[in-house]
Amino acid sequence: MRFPSTFRHVFITVWNDMLISRRFLPPLPWLSAFESVARLGSVTEAAAELDLTQGAVSRQIQKLEELLELQLFHRERRKLVVTPAGRTYASQIQASISAIANATLALKSNPDGGLLELAILPAFGTHWLAPRLPAFLAKHPGVTINLATRIVPFDFGHANFHAAIHYGKDDWPGTHSLKLMEEEVLPVISPDLCEGGDLTLQRLTQVPQMQLATRAGGWKLWFERQGLEDALAPGIEFDQFATMLKAAVFGAGAALMPRYLVENELADGSLITLKGAEMTGIGAYYLVWPESLDDHPPVVAFRHWISSFIDELAH
Repeated sequence: MRFPSTFRHVFITVWNDMLISRRFLPPLPWLSAFESVARLGSVTEAAAELDLTQGAVSRQIQKLEELLELQLFHRERRKLVVTPAGRTYASQIQASISAIANATLALKSNPDGGLLELAILPAFGTHWLAPRLPAFLAKHPGVTINLATRIVPFDFGHANFHAAIHYGKDDWPGTHSLKLMEEEVLPVISPDLCEGGDLTLQRLTQVPQMQLATRAGGWKLWFERQGLEDALAPGIEFDQFATMLKAAVFGAGAALMPRYLVENELADGSLITLKGAEMTGIGAYYLVWPESLDDHPPVVAFRHWISSFIDELAH
């Protein structure tokens, strides 16, 4: 069977990358012997620790040096003294061996659990996720969750996260995703700015229109869907919904807010909205995770748990 040239090129490239990475992956016994001698400063002590003969330890280090084409130790009489390059290499190998040991211990002691480092959006995390987390932890007692706020996409390869709650489009490179809900917004304003009357579309065009930095263009899109153009009166820009909500309550201007964030304020009358106005979707929330962590047990557990709320989130 002949494959298309593009497929053959991709296959050969991936295969070559695999061969290169294998070439520079020394056997673990060699690395273990090197790390032990570098740490203990003695072939004899390393041999005792590894339950090997001194000769076996020395041979493994020699093979590693031949592979690296680099001297890792100075031989002074009957002692081995680690070289500067060897010392740097040893610190990296020690970290890797520790990581393997810790991963093995964690898997053995908690095969269905583990750590979930989750990046969250401030408002969604505070108002929706946090109140429900106890139920998740009760259902999955083996999972430990750490939460940290991130409001824009980041590179999972350079960040200590297993998954993230993301707002925007389903376009995060190198990830898989689960759509949670559309973010449907409605305009809210302090009744003081309406002098005790109802909020009207005309009044919205006359007051400052506050916006979130990550929702640039939200007002323009909302007004266009109401059949209005050139109705913008830009106001303060915020980086979090919570601050903008407080500013709206105290009369700093109008705000476009998701309903789940302003239900209490609408109920107690500290904010009012446009009567008969339909909520307008301007983006969506997603759970995203790296493709490589599809089967990571805490990610799987959290993904299945939050998917059970999708119908609730949609209403």
